[in-house]
Amino acid sequence: QVQLVEAGGGLVQTGGSLRLSCAASGRTISTYVMGWFRQVPGKEREFVSVINWSGGSTDYADSVKGRFTISRDNAKNTVYLQMNSLKPEGTAVYYCAARRSSVMVTTPKHYDYWGQGTQVTVSS
Repeated sequence: QVQLVEAGGGLVQTGGSLRLSCAASGRTISTYVMGWFRQVPGKEREFVSVINWSGGSTDYADSVKGRFTISRDNAKNTVYLQMNSLKPEGTAVYYCAARRSSVMVTTPKHYDYWGQGTQVTVSS
């Protein structure tokens, strides 16, 4: 089994930046598709970004394109989400997830492992 632990959330002003990390343990994630999702109370979990095993292919939700960057360091068994130009609409709990597959998908139900989440609050 794999455990995922997110870190890097916090309170930031509109226009600011945060870098989230997701550290995996238990087994290597070097062959896994990795994703970031976010959730606001009362709403369904929302896709943010996904990255393939090598880091050579990425995808983003339209709402974050041009502002967020997903990356991974397989040697460190860690995935990152660089968030720039943050907006109040970005306030949510951010989760990382792992999928035991080479197929990149955007729906939460197709991911096998989840972290506990990290709170991001963007104030104006």
